[in-house]
Order: sequence, then C-alpha cells, then structure tokens
Amino acid sequence: MLDSLPETERWLTLSQAAQELGVHITTLRRWADNGDIPVMLTPGGHRRFAAADVARFSQERRRLQSRDFESTFADQALTQTRQEIVVQQDQAWISTFDDAARTRYRVLGRQLLGLTLQYLSDENGGEILAEAANIGRQYGEIGLQSSLPLTEALEASMFFRDMLMETALQLPENTRIRPDANVRLLRRVNKLLNTVQLAIAEVYDAGASDSLSRA
Repeated sequence: MLDSLPETERWLTLSQAAQELGVHITTLRRWADNGDIPVMLTPGGHRRFAAADVARFSQERRRLQSRDFESTFADQALTQTRQEIVVQQDQAWISTFDDAARTRYRVLGRQLLGLTLQYLSDENGGEILAEAANIGRQYGEIGLQSSLPLTEALEASMFFRDMLMETALQLPENTRIRPDANVRLLRRVNKLLNTVQLAIAEVYDAGASDSLSRA
C-alpha cells in the first residue's frame, strides 16, 4: 500500500499524471488498465502514479514518436526524390555524369539521408556534421572529375536540399508533428546541408588553386 512505500517517492494523481504526459485522463486510465504504465491503487480505489514511472513513460513515448517521425520523413523524402529525378533527367548536372558517377551520387545521397535522420535525433551532432562535410567533399570530387562547373555541382546539391525541405514543409499536413518541432527540423536540415554545400565549394576552390599553381 502507499503507506509502506518510500517517503522519498513522489506520487501523482490520475489528473496530475495525465497533465504531465499531455493526454486526457481517459487515455491514461486506459494505459494503466492495459498495464502499459505502472499504477498503484489506494485503499479507496484511486489510481496513483510514481513520478519516476511517468517520466520514464514520457521519455519512451517521445523516443518512439521521434523514430516514427524520422521514418515518415525518410520515406516521403525518398519517394519525392525518385519522382523528381525522372523529371530532372535533362538537367546538365545529371546528363554530364557517366553511369559510374551517377551510381556514386546515388550512394552518397542515401548516406546523406541517413546522416540527416541521425542529425535530427542528435542534440549535438558535431560528428555528424563532420561526416556530412566529408560527403560534400566527395560530391565535389565527383563534380571535378566529371568536369562539372561549380554552379552545376551546387545545383545538384540544391536539388537534394529542395527535396528534403519540401518534405519537411509538407509533414505537418501528413503527420501530427507540432509546428515548433517542424521549425527545429527545418533549421537542422538547413544547417547540415549548408555544411555539405560549403564542403563542395571548398573542393572546387582547392582545385582552382592547384590549377593556378601549375600554370
């Protein structure tokens, strides 16, 4: 019973716990009755929830929601990119590449999408930004080897940026993501792709410097 539990434990009523979790009391009552969250009954039959259990449950719900959200974002971004790439076949940055370069670009695109999803769930993300810069340098090297002008190399990276940003902008219409969460997503996607584009430009700058030194 409650009297035998440690006095240091903080207990919440049904309404208090529901408020902590941001759900209706009927939802929390159902979760408790289904055994989804630990609950204690008082001698009078009232539900009580340990604050620590509520905090753990809330954290797990956020983790699962984040994973579902990231999966939705990835699925929609891939679908939109595949559809748009067909429309863009006559663009110079696509037609310049040979089959090997296109394959490398596709592989790098998948890696960059994976990094983007990691970055969205990582509060710091310094190492992820470093990996994104490395992908940007590889994009730049492919462009140089294919004799692609810098403007077209950046256009290729902007195509990928546009797909991710458009997907993020459409998410509130297709999911239950909150506006503030979507703003955070847009900012982080933008920061990561800025890192990629700067790395591409740095490769071209280095290539131009090498050409001048050999002249």
